[in-house]
Amino acid sequence: PYTIALNDQDIGSSMVLPVGLEAFGVGFLFGQGYIKKTEQVKEVIVCKEGRISVYADVDENKPKELIITSGCGGTGKIPKEMFEDKFEPLQDYQINFKQIRKFIRQVLQMSDLGNRTHCVHGCGFWQNNKVKFFFEDVGRHNAVDKILGAILLEDASPAGAIYTTGRLTSDMVLKCARMGIPVIMSRTSSSTLGLAIARQADATLIAYARPE
Repeated sequence: PYTIALNDQDIGSSMVLPVGLEAFGVGFLFGQGYIKKTEQVKEVIVCKEGRISVYADVDENKPKELIITSGCGGTGKIPKEMFEDKFEPLQDYQINFKQIRKFIRQVLQMSDLGNRTHCVHGCGFWQNNKVKFFFEDVGRHNAVDKILGAILLEDASPAGAIYTTGRLTSDMVLKCARMGIPVIMSRTSSSTLGLAIARQADATLIAYARPE
């Protein structure tokens, strides 16, 4: 269990695989609507006692009105405002079937723990014909949050494709669309609300994406 704090105020907690914790903390706060831009993040400190402290320039860190989604382990919570705000236009991006096949195979090969245990979810971000970021976690939401946090921490462009081995619930699609990722892919299915959000955001959503 790790507690995520923003400017020394506890925001939430999650059961998380203890790797990529800096990215997870920032990605978690992005998903909760507190952090929106790279330049807001000033410092991230991970304590071995189970605390991720993020220091950032934010307007406020008051508790937000949350909607409980279908997530596991307390991660499926999303602020109501993220559902209601208008989407920014997504960047144009193209990926062909050959690249999709390469992308998926690389993500699955990189998930050593997943291949050995079949008990974690892998998530990768594809850009410039290669996997730019990869994380795995027991929670599929956490793996996605780590990708989003890595994009923010490295000030990377969201113009690319994200692939997760977990199903695409509404909050996962919403967070990816809010980040500006134009292509959202899953090894399995999407919920109907996830599909509706992708349509509203004008994002490309691909379900049951397999190498073959």
